[in-house]
Amino acid sequence: MEKEIILLKLGEIALKGLNRRAFEDVLIQNVRRRLREAGAFSVHARQSTVYIEPQDGDADMDLAEERCGKVFGVVAYTRAGEAEKELGKICEKAASYLREDLEDARTFKVECKRSDKKFPFTSPEIAVEVGGYLLGQYPHLRVNVHEPDLTVWVEVRETGAYVHGSARPGAGGIPVGTGGKGLVLISGGLDSPVAAWMMAKRGVELTAVHFASPPYTSELAHDKVVRLLRKVSEYAGRIKMVTVNLTRLQEEIRDKCPEELHTVILRRFMLRAAQEVARQEGCGALITGESLGQVASQTMQAIACTDAVAEMPVFRPLIGSDKSEIVKIASRIGTYDISIEPYEDCCTIFTPKHPRTKPILHFVEDGEKAVDGPALLEEALGQAEARHILPGEQS
Repeated sequence: MEKEIILLKLGEIALKGLNRRAFEDVLIQNVRRRLREAGAFSVHARQSTVYIEPQDGDADMDLAEERCGKVFGVVAYTRAGEAEKELGKICEKAASYLREDLEDARTFKVECKRSDKKFPFTSPEIAVEVGGYLLGQYPHLRVNVHEPDLTVWVEVRETGAYVHGSARPGAGGIPVGTGGKGLVLISGGLDSPVAAWMMAKRGVELTAVHFASPPYTSELAHDKVVRLLRKVSEYAGRIKMVTVNLTRLQEEIRDKCPEELHTVILRRFMLRAAQEVARQEGCGALITGESLGQVASQTMQAIACTDAVAEMPVFRPLIGSDKSEIVKIASRIGTYDISIEPYEDCCTIFTPKHPRTKPILHFVEDGEKAVDGPALLEEALGQAEARHILPGEQS
């Protein structure tokens, strides 16, 4: 039976200097957590590579590879066959481990990396030897060093020799947990799940707050948000989700505040509520999915009115993105099809016919005095409900 491992290539982590080991340690912890359902694996890092070795025959390599491809901090990943560190054995391993790929290809080349300088052959010598052996085993092949159908990689490291085909692109970024904790305001739309994913890619550990307004929003709408977070959690790991009921507050705003300011006033109260949840959860920043100019509440003036109540940083990773760019990321991470399901959203149930796109702060502050905001927020937060979203969880 072929001895097979998974190799994870590190990108930005390699540039962290004296802090590199701390980033690697967090990455290894994250990988181990993601692999729990796939079986028993040994996980260790060496020379900008993480080695994942199955410990028994029950390990699910397919599931392990899938999970590793969604771990932030990994720039590329591949399954590899392990060979004895002897040139003839490396040639044999390349021919057997990549048999299907070699049979399907018409042209190939061999690339070699030799980090173990004690190995008695140089990288070019290894590549020539392996290439010649493969031509003898697969006479239909031809060498093409510029645009081959298949690139055979040979890595000779201190821990062993490995052969594999082209690596797949990983999730990139830096490990979740190295960038602090952030609270994302999550809705059922396209934008906020993508914003959450982008901040997790920068190492931020996520907590989420969702604002519901039953009976104007349904349980199906709430379930939609849970499913969106579950998709994000495949990359970000476990996410605590806090649901806050804003029905009474929204009805008060609808009945007592100037109609053209409903949306911006609601956004200000949402930010206040989110800040309180963030403090309780130990988060240092808020995250929203706003994109400049996309809707009336996302103009420069409206954002300024909203941020006037902010007491901590508000990150808006999508602020300069257009819709096509957001859709592209949503499709890649698996949230697009869920986001376009036609369930109602808290922010849109009482949308004014003619919202003020350039609100003036002192008019907004005067307008929101018509409601007892602090009391309504205290009531809503006191009834908040929490749950944990886990990668792969079905209920």
